[in-house]
Amino acid sequence: MFENDGRGNGAQSLVRLRGHGLELAGDFTGPADGPVVVLLHGGGQTRQSWRSAPDKLAGAGFLAARLDARGHGDSDWAPDADYSIDAFADDLRAVAEHLGRPLAIVGASLGGLTALIAAGENPTIACSALVLVDVAPWLDESGRGDIVRFMRIAARGFATLDEAADFLSRMVPHPRRAEFRHSVGRGLRKGADGRFYCRWDPAMMHGANLELMKGTPERFAEAAARLKAPTLLIRGADSNVLSRAHAQRFLGILPNAEYVEVSGVGHTVSGGDNEAFEAAVVRFLRRHL
Repeated sequence: MFENDGRGNGAQSLVRLRGHGLELAGDFTGPADGPVVVLLHGGGQTRQSWRSAPDKLAGAGFLAARLDARGHGDSDWAPDADYSIDAFADDLRAVAEHLGRPLAIVGASLGGLTALIAAGENPTIACSALVLVDVAPWLDESGRGDIVRFMRIAARGFATLDEAADFLSRMVPHPRRAEFRHSVGRGLRKGADGRFYCRWDPAMMHGANLELMKGTPERFAEAAARLKAPTLLIRGADSNVLSRAHAQRFLGILPNAEYVEVSGVGHTVSGGDNEAFEAAVVRFLRRHL
């Protein structure tokens, strides 16, 4: 269970939850009795990618729970290299059962697809609200291919932190170089060969796993059509992963869903213009929780 560590609102501490046979790492920020908002990062990211979002949610009275997905960050790597969408969704179901409270979920990319399956397929979790961040059942293959190529290159590691910062800034532009380099340093692990590696299991890049993570558009669309929770879709206006046409197609099968487009950012909306993104999330959750 996420429990307040006695330091009051804004407290953060590493906790470990038993997922689907693995230990998942996470932390929380905000009042222990506030509505729970679970933040699920994208593939190849960690819970640190949410940056200032937990503090903004805590300030609005929510308990923000950031989780590292299996094979990412401080969570266990899957010994059987199972990184299917079903495995991620089962982990989320286990977390929901462990917490024993309805969850509002903010899911970016892979995190959003995970939430779609867990909230839209049996056994469904108790989902009080859902925010999908630049993801829908239909994605542009060119943009998805760019992400896969990016992760394959990153899996080779980096000789120096500067090299890593230069490469990773192409995915998440950051106006303050020194601050970004520092955050990159905290998010990497140093291998026995002296190179710096992103903190995710390279087994995710095996061809079979990539297909299992992707799932099928038809499956995600059917899950989306069964959603009962208030839903918000946030798209980066410059995204090459989720086109405006595919976003509108999603809204066609879930006509009560809300839609926000954040200008000046691409697929990594939550790592780009945080102020606009976070304000949209807080406004939506305040209306529905």
